[in-house]
Order: sequence, then C-alpha cells, then structure tokens
Amino acid sequence: MTYLVPFDGSALSEAALERAREFADLTDAELVALVVIPLDERDFAVERGWIDAEERYDPDEIESALEARIRAIAPEATFRCERPEDVSSVASITTDVVRTIRAVAQDVSAEIVFIGSENAGRVSTPVSSVGAPISEDPRYDVHIVHHADGG
Repeated sequence: MTYLVPFDGSALSEAALERAREFADLTDAELVALVVIPLDERDFAVERGWIDAEERYDPDEIESALEARIRAIAPEATFRCERPEDVSSVASITTDVVRTIRAVAQDVSAEIVFIGSENAGRVSTPVSSVGAPISEDPRYDVHIVHHADGG
C-alpha cells in the first residue's frame, strides 16, 4: 500500500503529511511525499512562499528546502520532486501541477492521496487550487485535510 502526499510547504500540506505519516505507521504503508516545482515560474514560487519577491529563483534550493521540511515531519517518507515544463498562466501552471500529481499517483500505485486544501470538495474553488481536480480522480481514495490545527 502506498500513500501519496503532494507537499508545497503550506500549513495544510504539512498537516496532510503528518496525517499520512500517522496512517502509514498504523498500516505499514509506504509514504511518498511529492514536491512539484514548475520550471522558470518565479511568480509561482513567490506566491507559494518558497522565496521572497527579492530573492533569486533557484529550483534546486527550493527543492532542498522543501525536502528538509518533509524530513522534519516524516523522515521515513520517500521524497520525490517533479519539475514540469514552464507554462504561460497560473491556470496552466495549476493544470500542470495537477497532471503531475496524477501521473505520480499512478506511477507509485497510490491507494490514498492526502491533500491539504481549504477548497477541495467545495462547489467553488480557486483556479490555483489543486485539491478539487485531484479529489475527482477515481483511481485512488482521497483524504482531504481542511484544517492545519487538526480541528
């Protein structure tokens, strides 16, 4: 059994990783933490809080920083980073991120995808959310974490 957690460093993705780790410990499942860093998308990195607006954009540094955060929460997790090609709009970036998460879920034969999202499963979702499109895929179950504090 494999659990997949898309991780972007947000409080909700951290909570999703913590919950997935707890489930994996109880079920002896493999835990895969996935970081998706679109290439040449500085604005996306700033929007996600990976870098400040004045900082140099370096996907390798972002990857290392996110991996360190994952290791602090789930040291036993398999770390995976994907870098889809650059795209021209936020909607397209989100589409590429979703496509990448789905491809990795299939590649690792994920049985459950743990998503930290305020918006997944709601009628209205922002264009930048990956939660809703990931939660619609019938190939795996989805555990949606709506609250970072466990409440």
